Amino acid sequence: MAKDKEDAAPATEPTPVAAPPAEAAAAKPTEGKQAAEAALPSTNKNKKPGVPPRRGKKLRNHMRNVEKKLREVGTVPVKVAVAELKKLKRVKFDETVEIHINLGIDVTQSDQMVRGAIPLPHGIGKSVRVAVFAQGDNATKAKAAGADIVGAADLVEKIQKEGFLEFDVVIATQDMMAMVSRLGKVLGPRGLMPTPKAGTVVPASGDLSAAVKEFKAGKVEYRSDKTGQIHAGVGKMSFDEQKLVENINVFVEQVRNAKPSGVKGNFINGVVLSATMSPGIRISF
Repeated sequence: MAKDKEDAAPATEPTPVAAPPAEAAAAKPTEGKQAAEAALPSTNKNKKPGVPPRRGKKLRNHMRNVEKKLREVGTVPVKVAVAELKKLKRVKFDETVEIHINLGIDVTQSDQMVRGAIPLPHGIGKSVRVAVFAQGDNATKAKAAGADIVGAADLVEKIQKEGFLEFDVVIATQDMMAMVSRLGKVLGPRGLMPTPKAGTVVPASGDLSAAVKEFKAGKVEYRSDKTGQIHAGVGKMSFDEQKLVENINVFVEQVRNAKPSGVKGNFINGVVLSATMSPGIRISF
């Protein structure tokens, strides 16, 4: 028996397992954390573009009370609407006062598109950068009138090759339109393409200096969109109430005078006044 024990093969010793490298050991917690984060539902996964974040309870209650009050007030004269709008101010920055007009036009008919420009009596309360396509004496006149950017072929090339768009309004003399038309795909979608209807194409007999000064002072361009609405800024909340009332009256009257001949029935179906961060107030005209 003892001999059998001596002849038996010795038991195999367990193979030692190498310790994981320090780098691998350090990486494991990170990998585990990343896996845990990936398993959590993404907060932005179901967020739709253009949808603002959920308001706080206090703000929701405040806005609900404001909207209820405005429904009870209903449609009001311009002066009352401006006074009510100023009471709704709740932000620190100087909000833009906006007007929204619902037109009774057929948007499928090109001859019923409404477009134009209005020199408001008190401006819009912000600096307007004006670019002018002109050459020779007209370029000199544009600079003297206060145009921020003046050019011809050089300005066309700068916009095409460098994507230069640091301006709010584009004015062109009639003789420059053949050159400016090459920028249609760039300026058109941004609403910057010069057009006679908006007063941004100055004919040979026109006054270029006056056009530049009007836009620098706050001449507002407007155009109906694909839903038959017009949206435009008519001043700032810091304006006196009387100045806002005058700007609004001038704007609405100008739009009313731009009624296309093909429109039957009511041309202006409704007008709403609002500010950047406020609900709308219906105005009676």
